[in-house]
Amino acid sequence: MNEIFSPSFNRAVEQLSSLPGIGRKTATRLVLHLLTRTNEELNSFSTSFSSLASQINYCESCYTITENTQCNICTHPNRSDQTICVVENVLDVYAIENTNQFKGKYHVLGGIISPMEGIGPNDVKLNELFERIRNENTQELILALSATMEGDATNFYIFKKLKDFPIKITTIARGIGIGDELEYTDELTLGRSILNRVPFENTLTLR
Repeated sequence: MNEIFSPSFNRAVEQLSSLPGIGRKTATRLVLHLLTRTNEELNSFSTSFSSLASQINYCESCYTITENTQCNICTHPNRSDQTICVVENVLDVYAIENTNQFKGKYHVLGGIISPMEGIGPNDVKLNELFERIRNENTQELILALSATMEGDATNFYIFKKLKDFPIKITTIARGIGIGDELEYTDELTLGRSILNRVPFENTLTLR
């Protein structure tokens, strides 16, 4: 970093540039912009981030983020207990919620099976999912993972583990292109994919 800048400025740039998708030039512009804010605005900005560690938890049921033991979706009286939508991460929950087409509950795996990256079934929330199926009144499990090789492998693993359970297993329709990640899919396409979901075993004939 250029020596004309102060150490505190440089540290702020280093922290911002450590975030995904933010390079050093963008981080520098952001810090310069923050310097135009009032002290009150800067304090409010920093407090919102410093409170993340102390106030944000993961829902003990579905593993999305919350400030309580359970999230607003899991505790909402109008959300169905009979349908669980399995997603990879919290961003996928937001993407599906923005479609206004799903009224069940979620299960956030926190990743997908990827042998190339050393991620196995025990490294994500799969055992917790199977425990929910055993203990809750689940009638349908919607597999809404990304249309990637890793997403398909995780779907198939779940299907094999639950094939003897009296539960309907479906997957979102392939309006989403192969290789696409859910969070980048437009709301209309994603909404239609949820509404037009198909039995997972029907997709096996296409493999």
